[in-house]
Amino acid sequence: MQPTRMLHYRTQGFNGTAVKYSPFFDNRLAVASAANFGLVGNGRLYVLDLTEKGIVPVKWFTTQDSLYDTSWSEIHHNQLLAASGDGSIKLYDTSADDFPVMNWKEHNREVFCVKWNGVAKDRFCSSSWDGTVRIWTPHRQESLLTLPTHSCTYSASFPVDTPDLVSCVTSDSYIRVFDLRTPASASNHLVIQIPNHSGPAAPPIPGQAGIPPGGIAQPAEILSHDWNKYRTTMIATASVDRAVRTFDIRAPQQGPVSIMLGHDYAVKKVCWSPHVAELLVTASYDMTCRVWSDRYEASGAGDVDPMRSGPTVPIVGSELGRMGRHTEFATGIDWAMFGDEGWCASVGWDESLYLWDVRDTIP
Repeated sequence: MQPTRMLHYRTQGFNGTAVKYSPFFDNRLAVASAANFGLVGNGRLYVLDLTEKGIVPVKWFTTQDSLYDTSWSEIHHNQLLAASGDGSIKLYDTSADDFPVMNWKEHNREVFCVKWNGVAKDRFCSSSWDGTVRIWTPHRQESLLTLPTHSCTYSASFPVDTPDLVSCVTSDSYIRVFDLRTPASASNHLVIQIPNHSGPAAPPIPGQAGIPPGGIAQPAEILSHDWNKYRTTMIATASVDRAVRTFDIRAPQQGPVSIMLGHDYAVKKVCWSPHVAELLVTASYDMTCRVWSDRYEASGAGDVDPMRSGPTVPIVGSELGRMGRHTEFATGIDWAMFGDEGWCASVGWDESLYLWDVRDTIP
């Protein structure tokens, strides 16, 4: 089923890479984008409002290099970050001129993710292809801390309730969790390292030869991850092997708690619902966005103490619906935090932003 309620905005000449709703305004969102599919050329950061006349631009900022991600400030309603292909992070103010109010440049490769801390609101993190995660504050020109991963790092984030934990996912197929309260020592604050490939393999793509069915999953790049907003020790990952998996960091030896299969190509982005604990949405290179239930509560897994259990067979989550309006790779997705509990925004390489209600996709 396709959503019957949908709004569209075209980012003409720029291919969308990420979309984020404002934490302050129920009708404002930002889109990070890049010309020429992010391979070469300019980037553009759009600030858009939802009005009675549809989606209208409030402002945009054009950059010299591609933009791969954006994150709204948690302390200033007009400010937002942009992650750039030249290794820089820029802070823009919608009430100021077209130039960034702050500019940080320590990463040696593309910055692929920026994320503001929702608890310690004077901090944010970034991750880069240079194999590091960095912690920053808008009050300083230099980073506060560098966390090495020794692998291309696609995504970094903070849990919703613990300001000193930082997580990231990387091209070597590992989830890493750092606790900034621990001594740096030789571990550089690393406290948990979970192999994303510790569960069963995703099934082969129909018609594609050479991939044996079943068996143990092989390492595959993890492109995105997100913390559950209610079960605050749970992380969902999205990877190149087309699977979405969830893990409980209290029991890293347990393997995946649940696995969701159905995408035909790599899953680019995953995002838990801010309203319902079991729901998440994904955006994929197969040009679809999908709505999932991890079926955690229905399985009774919440009644089992993960600290006392060893490896388990993962729960098989279910696909509830999908949106197939994008005509190129779907690269970014986010839930609206305010208003009705089903609205999402998605962007893709087709120069399109769609606002749609996930409930319209569920039969």
